[in-house]
Amino acid sequence: MKALATFLVLLNYFTRCHGWICTIAPEHFAATQIDAGNGMVVMTDKNSNAFFLSDSSWSKLGSVALKHVSVGSAGVWGIDRDNTVYKFAAVMLFVSSGLSLIQVDAGEGQVVGVTSQNSIHCLNGSSASSIEKEGVLNWNTISGALMYISCGPLGCWGVNSAQKIYFGKVSPGTCGISSWSQVDGVAVKVEVGSDGRVFVVNQSGNVFERANISKALPQGTALSQISFCVIIKHVTYDLGRLWLLTDAGGILNCI
Repeated sequence: MKALATFLVLLNYFTRCHGWICTIAPEHFAATQIDAGNGMVVMTDKNSNAFFLSDSSWSKLGSVALKHVSVGSAGVWGIDRDNTVYKFAAVMLFVSSGLSLIQVDAGEGQVVGVTSQNSIHCLNGSSASSIEKEGVLNWNTISGALMYISCGPLGCWGVNSAQKIYFGKVSPGTCGISSWSQVDGVAVKVEVGSDGRVFVVNQSGNVFERANISKALPQGTALSQISFCVIIKHVTYDLGRLWLLTDAGGILNCI
């Protein structure tokens, strides 16, 4: 109760710190990771339970213990404690064996992810959408080394172990990549919205948005800080809503 009271006090000040209007999302104060895409919001908690947001409450997402979950145009994908990859289909989670990942992103047709050795892998859109049963998938290896990756309509963004930020164009159909280009700034996580907007979180829990992204300039021009008054652990964006996970495990919904 003390943690909740502190969180509510912070939120009262929080909404006056920046241009976003934030409210507390349906309560789940053990959240550890959150993702939004394709009109859906999913999250995992400290006990590796996965949930999706249904109206004003969180509903359990399958029965498999997942430490990471992602949702997007490629569906709902997750990773368990053994780094096994799953796809949610109907009411069951089908395991997709063949590769161990620590993070996965289902944002733009293809599915991308990274391993504990920071190698980058991609499952093309056709393969990702056609999975109906357990089997070995044909993952493509992408050049480079990243510890976190996220893709949107204008390209993919990632951060490496040195917290440097990179942008590259990955084909959803072939998983081919043009090249990785480093952009200014440092971050530990990056998330791309379905409309191409890009948000990052740095090691200090500060949030930034990449400014001036367009089809003509998909990498944008600079990072612009969004000054929140609490430490942010994770950020995700979809359909005009910015979802924030605080270091206390609380979730905020901002417009």
